[in-house]
Amino acid sequence: MMENLNYYLKQAKEGHYAIGHFNFATEDVLKGIVEACRDVSAPAVMVGTSEGEASFVGMKEAVALVKAMREDFNYPVFLNADHYKSFKKCKEAVDTGYDSIIIDASKLPNEENIALTKQVVDYCRSVSASRRTDISVEGELGYLRGSSEVQTKIEISPADYSKPDQVCEFVSITGVDRMAIVFGNIHGIVTDQEEKLDVGHFSKIVAAEPRPYYVLHGASGLKDEDVVAAIKAGITNVHFNTELRVAYRNEIDKQFHAHPNETTPYKYLGPAVDEVKKLVAQKITLFMGR
Repeated sequence: MMENLNYYLKQAKEGHYAIGHFNFATEDVLKGIVEACRDVSAPAVMVGTSEGEASFVGMKEAVALVKAMREDFNYPVFLNADHYKSFKKCKEAVDTGYDSIIIDASKLPNEENIALTKQVVDYCRSVSASRRTDISVEGELGYLRGSSEVQTKIEISPADYSKPDQVCEFVSITGVDRMAIVFGNIHGIVTDQEEKLDVGHFSKIVAAEPRPYYVLHGASGLKDEDVVAAIKAGITNVHFNTELRVAYRNEIDKQFHAHPNETTPYKYLGPAVDEVKKLVAQKITLFMGR
């Protein structure tokens, strides 16, 4: 029996490194992510499906694919429901067999965010007791702008940042395992501005509320030194998605142009997965502080 996700997050917190989280919507990308993490000796990896990705690949299919990878590679792979917005969708993911949930009610008023997050936490705790393994739950506080794509510019304001006192209240009431916070990060990549994390602000959050495992969303487009500084300050889980999508898409486009008559999928998808593996290996090495 492998340890649960919270075990690996605890190890990361104590060791001052971060567990990587990567999204997938196809089996080839999932396999590439897992192979890359295993090959660079990451302790474990989180793989996620957004609601859109889960709709495309199928929740049951995603659970089955991750289970097969875990068994085939004898490696800790944890499936996360990424930024699910409702109790209904979170419950569906849990009941289907997901290992982890992000209930993202961050756009709701604070009281509603807390109430919905606690509802999800309570349900996961009840299911965890029957399964005899923890389902790790993440909440989110603050306004994380952008989307998982290439954008020109996103207005970033300190007013969007997670507030230390609100994080304390949120964690105390909901009992979440993981906490996604905002301190200059955005979703996606921007081409016409420089992304910059306010690590000093994040350090104030950690000092005020040290209990949860803190999560950095929107790592694509950030400078390596910013990611490293955030991990040193207390981030134990890093989400990285958009750059993987770009690498995969660009290599497929390159293969199509180089071999316009090729119709065998693995001959153009294989090189694209190789690019994903290279990028995942680079990021895991960064997250581990090597």
